[in-house]
Amino acid sequence: MESLSRVRIERIEVARLEGERPRAAGSNARLGDHGRTVRPQVARVLASDGSSGFGLTRIDEETARDLVGATLAFAFDPLLSAATGSGGDGRRLSLEYALWDLIARRRGQPVYLTACEVLGLPAPRTPPSIPCYDTTLYFDDLDLESDAAGAELIAAEARAGYERGHRAFKIKVGRGARHMEPERGTSRDVAVVRAVREAVGPGPEIMIDANNGYTLNLTRRVLDQLADCRLHWIEEPFHEDPVLYADLREWLERRSLRILLADGEGYASPALEECAERGLIDVLQRDIVSPGFSRWLHLGRHTPAIPAPHHYGTGLGNMVSGHLAGAVPRLAFLEWDEAAFAAVDASAYRVEEGRVTLPHGPGFGLGLDAERFARSVRESGFSVSA
Repeated sequence: MESLSRVRIERIEVARLEGERPRAAGSNARLGDHGRTVRPQVARVLASDGSSGFGLTRIDEETARDLVGATLAFAFDPLLSAATGSGGDGRRLSLEYALWDLIARRRGQPVYLTACEVLGLPAPRTPPSIPCYDTTLYFDDLDLESDAAGAELIAAEARAGYERGHRAFKIKVGRGARHMEPERGTSRDVAVVRAVREAVGPGPEIMIDANNGYTLNLTRRVLDQLADCRLHWIEEPFHEDPVLYADLREWLERRSLRILLADGEGYASPALEECAERGLIDVLQRDIVSPGFSRWLHLGRHTPAIPAPHHYGTGLGNMVSGHLAGAVPRLAFLEWDEAAFAAVDASAYRVEEGRVTLPHGPGFGLGLDAERFARSVRESGFSVSA
């Protein structure tokens, strides 16, 4: 990494890129329609030796101005600190994806290999092939009166996902928390899950996600009614609470239900990782943007829970999350929120029989249309130069 001290950041460009999902996404237990478009913020870094990289970012213009002119070694140092569990400057971490992409491109290798090399970890001999799940089964049925019609609509969406290559599906539940009367919403939840299981057959894994829309008692009731559907996990049944987690785990054991408890996306409780340490949750889903890729490189290797990062709404998180699998072989699933971007070439990534194999290309294996990106910078972002 010595050469990084001789190369400086010459320009940082930031823009919102618009991507389009195959179909609009409806509501969940807390929020209204998610729509058809995603607009992640993306940064491109250009260095003094002509190298460049791009990726998801949380950077603001002030932080970008502070980093322009810095050496790559200075900018990359907090990423290494975070990846080894020794902290890391949060402001500089906001540029981490573009920097990982740039460093890996300079080495002519994928990010996961670069991460393994700089962290001294054994590298996979072949590109990782990671299971993924279709995360698109939202509340698209709220305008339908009957449970049967609503269930058939979501089942048809699951069948379409199966045709696109998916072999695992996450279904939003919790309609009775906000959008429907509680009893009716719960009845619809159960009907939808049953219809999806019938539609995709006995093989695929099915997860349900209540977005904190259930109570402990309602969670037990729903899981009891779906006991024959072989659920893989229940995600965010209620707000993080170690006492309720423990009660639910005890109940699952008494009922001999092998259903995992997943939690941790978004603004998770500070106690969440402690709960993972205590074995109260099985699957840890901290977001891929915050705390971020570098911190996940450490967290994913040291948490006793199964790593499965959340990233919904970024589009690009589908692909970049997979590069954790090279350094974190225990990573369970990629959340797959498909979206097509005019400015980004993601054709190297394909879902086949429920898995995604990482490409051989350098960096994150994504291509950027410089002209389209420059237009987006002018329209929705900023550019700072040394």
